[in-house]
Amino acid sequence: MSRGAASERDGSRADDVRPDAESPDPAPPALAIEGVSKRFGSGEGAVLAVDDVSLTVERGSIVGLLGPNGAGKTTLIKCALGIVLPDSGSVRVFGADVADGRRAAYANVDAMLEGARNDYWRLTVRENLRYFATIAGVDPDSVRARHDRLLDRLELTEKADTPVRELSRGMKQKVSLASVLAGGAELVFLDEPTLGLDVESSRTLRRELRRLAREEGLTIVLSSHDMDVVEDVCDRVVMMAGGRIVADDTVAALRSGTERDVVRVVSADIDDAVVATLRERFDVRAVETDFGAVERDGDRRDGHRSTAVEVAAAGDALYDLTDALRQAGVTVERIETVRPELEDVFVDLTGLKPGGSEADEVGSDGADSRGRSS
Repeated sequence: MSRGAASERDGSRADDVRPDAESPDPAPPALAIEGVSKRFGSGEGAVLAVDDVSLTVERGSIVGLLGPNGAGKTTLIKCALGIVLPDSGSVRVFGADVADGRRAAYANVDAMLEGARNDYWRLTVRENLRYFATIAGVDPDSVRARHDRLLDRLELTEKADTPVRELSRGMKQKVSLASVLAGGAELVFLDEPTLGLDVESSRTLRRELRRLAREEGLTIVLSSHDMDVVEDVCDRVVMMAGGRIVADDTVAALRSGTERDVVRVVSADIDDAVVATLRERFDVRAVETDFGAVERDGDRRDGHRSTAVEVAAAGDALYDLTDALRQAGVTVERIETVRPELEDVFVDLTGLKPGGSEADEVGSDGADSRGRSS
């Protein structure tokens, strides 16, 4: 499958095309899931893990998949990979319906699944890359330069000839990612790719994922409980709960769409009585008292109590808040908008913290050590 833009055809120019000429059909998305459902078990003990989910992932994008444990995201990924067969619905990969031919549909797809053996630990780092390129149908010698770049960018060059079993957990995680990318897959699924990495290694991996999507058109579906990773890397975030999609948008849009329009007011004049008054009229989200130094009118008064109150207030409610503070004799030292974090949006929509449990996901599959279906 060609990854570059089409070259000029027959020397034709744009202004030679007739206005009524039909434009070529756009390339199909990397992944199109339509109405997929999956139930495990039967009778009263049955679990509906995925409930009529539809999702499209465009080429060259990085989509984050979030949800509490048991939300259905792992089952959805396995359905997309053909590891688990859905009860209903369809999955198309680069326009090919997987039901019409799994081998052809998944020719340019690979995955790194949490809990799966993603590498062979007796092999060296470079041998793993060569091996997984080979089973992807690629001559490893023809992509040696690619492997060298991966080793360099993921800071694995010095360990290229070291058996994987001798590496740290974080290094093994980076080898797993390099192995997934070794064969030149165009669509990859990454489940908790930064697990076990230190801060700097995590930044290195995120930087490489963004580069691969931007420069090489790699499409990535990424599942993680690390909100920093999702916010930093993903173009779009899909949140799941109860087997269904509850939100699907960019990080910025999800943040702006939440009802958490909160302002933080700091003043030494805020006492228990003021807080009680505010609670009667407003939605007070948090109160924090700090016995630190407060500076007012150029005078520093050490040990003076300063209290911060976070209040849900937007639009006209913000004016009402400032009026209430003025009536209470409060001189505001600092007022600022508290931007909701992605985790706040997640909690609002699912009622759970990332990594929290909704229900145990169940199911079995016939996947091999790389998470591929047999």
